[in-house]
Amino acid sequence: MIKRYGYAILLITLMTVTGCAGERSGDTTVVRFPAISPARAITRGPHEHLFASYYGINSFSANERYGTVLETDVRHRLPTEDDPATLGLVDVETGDWLPLAETRAWNFQQGCMAHWLGTSPDSLIIYNDLRHGRFVAVIRNVFSEDERTVPHPVSAVSPDGKYAVSINFARLRHTRTDYGYGGDGQEAHMAEAFPDGDGLSLVDLTTGNATLILSIADVRSLVPDLPAEGREYFNHTLFSRDGSKIFFLARAIPERNTVAFTVNRDGSNLQPCFPQGEGWGGSHFDWLSGDRLMVTAKYQGALDSHILFTIGARDYRRLGDGLLDFDGHGTFSPDGEWMVTHTYPDRLHENKVFLLDMRTQAVLPMGRFLEPPEFHGYWRCDIHPRWSPAGRYIGFNSTHTGSRQAYVFELQY
Repeated sequence: MIKRYGYAILLITLMTVTGCAGERSGDTTVVRFPAISPARAITRGPHEHLFASYYGINSFSANERYGTVLETDVRHRLPTEDDPATLGLVDVETGDWLPLAETRAWNFQQGCMAHWLGTSPDSLIIYNDLRHGRFVAVIRNVFSEDERTVPHPVSAVSPDGKYAVSINFARLRHTRTDYGYGGDGQEAHMAEAFPDGDGLSLVDLTTGNATLILSIADVRSLVPDLPAEGREYFNHTLFSRDGSKIFFLARAIPERNTVAFTVNRDGSNLQPCFPQGEGWGGSHFDWLSGDRLMVTAKYQGALDSHILFTIGARDYRRLGDGLLDFDGHGTFSPDGEWMVTHTYPDRLHENKVFLLDMRTQAVLPMGRFLEPPEFHGYWRCDIHPRWSPAGRYIGFNSTHTGSRQAYVFELQY
């Protein structure tokens, strides 16, 4: 039995402009947050565990019974292709562990990019692996050994489970080491700063066919100039909630020089998210709808904030009324009424987790979790929150007990 707290209630004075500038009236409203259980581990040692995908990707079956998790004995170093991790299901209520398969295409930041497929969200998953010297995606039935291989690794999957975005994880191993895979499972194209044969590919998951919809060369005029040794790369892709658009980051080495973009699923209507040349950058992200998007960036080039806006408009809004002015991994609840986010470790090595009410912008602290200093660099453990399909759970990774494990908050509305 999970102990539940009572509803958290905040009284907030909302200041509303009623006439000319300076004329305001106060109105008190009640914010009723969901009841939130203390964080509960759903995995345990002696092995290390982490959710098997990046934050903001659904890790739970549609009935919310199972979560996709990786198990490994790698702790304080960068995993390589010689370090297979076990992909399995964990029963969220009991903690029972059901191993499914091994994968050699994984990392501590994004796992093996496991997704539950919208075509059968209680039984089919897709994940990345290194097979016969190539990075591939595997579609597997979790209740049988039935599987088929898609000849392209995935970085995002459409909500209906029919399409995926593929990027170059071998290039990432050179440009953003802890997000790529070892094993040279793709041609990295590192001789080229802006390759025209590499970028975002749209994969038809029924046929396995992939179409390059946007090359890295296509963004050359929209990103900062690179030195001779510079290399541009794509990462962090996500379909909009209606599947019509794709968000991604274009970054570079040796300077990161981030530019956040959206593009239609067919490769048309490429748009920078923020005004060019004003230093907004971009980091973490989530879609609120088919055309509204949150990206953490430097608001007006100055302050890291969670910024909500509409694609094609400049209606930028800082979420949290100043309380969330940091670079966090924000992600919206399935109904869009809440956003969970967190800080990076502070001077006390604590990650702090917050819940935002989208209607009133009230912020509720959910917890704080120590990250021991030995977890750093390529094997750090960001909290990386993710919602379950009906919003009952928020899952996250943490090392606050000294080992890497998967946890959930349980919410009651």
